[in-house]
Amino acid sequence: MNDAPYSLYRLKRTPFHERVAPLCLPQNWRRWAGCITVGSYDLGIDREYWAIRDAAALIDVSPLMKYLVEGPDAARLLDRITPRNIHKMAIGQVFYTGWCDDDGKLLDDGTVTRLGERSFRLTSAEPSLRWLAMNAVGMDVTITEATDRMAALSLQGPKSRAVLNRCCEDGLDTLRFFRMAPNRLGGRSVTISRTGYTGDLGYEIWMDAADALPVWDAIMAAGADHGIVPCGILAMDMARVEAGLFMIDVDYTAANHAWIAGQKSSPYEMGLGWTVNLDKPGYFVGRRALEREHREGSAWRLVGLEVDWEGLERVYAEVGLPPQIPGTAVRGSLPVMRDRQQVGYASTSTWSPILKKYIALVHLERPHFEPGTRVEIEITVEHHRRYAPGTVVALPFYEPEWKKK
Repeated sequence: MNDAPYSLYRLKRTPFHERVAPLCLPQNWRRWAGCITVGSYDLGIDREYWAIRDAAALIDVSPLMKYLVEGPDAARLLDRITPRNIHKMAIGQVFYTGWCDDDGKLLDDGTVTRLGERSFRLTSAEPSLRWLAMNAVGMDVTITEATDRMAALSLQGPKSRAVLNRCCEDGLDTLRFFRMAPNRLGGRSVTISRTGYTGDLGYEIWMDAADALPVWDAIMAAGADHGIVPCGILAMDMARVEAGLFMIDVDYTAANHAWIAGQKSSPYEMGLGWTVNLDKPGYFVGRRALEREHREGSAWRLVGLEVDWEGLERVYAEVGLPPQIPGTAVRGSLPVMRDRQQVGYASTSTWSPILKKYIALVHLERPHFEPGTRVEIEITVEHHRRYAPGTVVALPFYEPEWKKK
C-alpha cells in the first residue's frame, strides 16, 4: 500500500483560485501544467467566447512556465537556444519564438521578454529549466524558475484597453504590439505586455502571486460596464484556432516526447519560418538542420482549412440530418484526403462563431499545402466515416483590424 499523503497527488491551484472557483458554475475544470484551471464558467461557452470577440475576457494563464534569465550572458544564452536574434531586442520588447533540438525540430514555443539590459523572462508550455541549464554551461548567467511565485492574467477583446486604462496608473494607449511596460494596477506593481493567445486586441498582466487577488478585483471592477467576463480555456481554445495559433501536445509533439521521427515538426513546418533568423551570426541549436530545410523546402506545412458548408450539408442530408457542429474545439486527428489518397490530417477543428465557418488547423504534405488546394476532411455521420470538401487557406482565419492598432 502506498502511504504517501494524498496532498502529493493533488493538482496545484493558481493564485486566482479563490476568485475563480465560486464562479465556475458547472465545475468544469481542466488540467494545465499540473494546475487545476477553469474549462468554462457556464454550461456553454458562448458568453465567454463572445466576450473575447466583442468585449473583454479575463483569463487566468498562471500555469504558464516562467523563467527569469539574468546576468552578463543572459542574451547570449537565449540567442543560443532560439532562432531569433535576441541581441537585437530592445528593453521592453517581446519576441514569440520556438526552440529546437539539434535536428531543427521543435521542443517548445513561448515568449521572451527583455526586462532589462541583462535580464529576460522566458515563458514555455513545458518545463524548460533543464534545457536552459544544459545550454548555459560555462556562461555567466542565473536561471530562476518563477512559475509558482508569479501570477498571470490575460485580458483579451476589443474593450481590453479601455478596461485597463480605467484601473492602471499609466495608460495603455501608447503600448505597442509585442511590447511590455511596468505599471501599477489595484495598488500593486505589475508588468503588462501587449500579447495574447486569441488573435484579438489583448494584454497579459504579470504580477507577484501575493498580489493576484487585488489585481483581479481591480480589473473586474473596471470592466463592469464594459461587459467583462471571466473566461475559461475552452473559449480561448476556439479563439486561438481562429487566430491560427497552435498548441503543443495538440497540434505538434515536442521533439523530446516524440516516439518516432514522423511525430516531430520544425518551425518551418509549423508556419514559423518568420521566426528563424538565419542571418544572425554564430551558432544556435538546430541551425544546420534549419539551413538545410530552408534550402530544400519543407515536406509538411501547417495551414488552414475552410470546410464547404454546402458540402457538409450534403453529407448529413444523405442520412436525413442537418449538419452537426461541435460546441467546442475538437482536439483530435482527422484524416485529410485528396483524390482518395490521404495527404495529411487535421489536429484541431472548430466551428467559428464569428466567421460562421467550420475550420481546422491541418498538416499537409507538399505540394498539397498551397492555398486554394481542394481537399476533403473526414467527419463521422451516424457512426460512419464520410468526407466533406474544403479549401486550403493561409493562416490566420481571423485577424481584426484593431489587433495591432
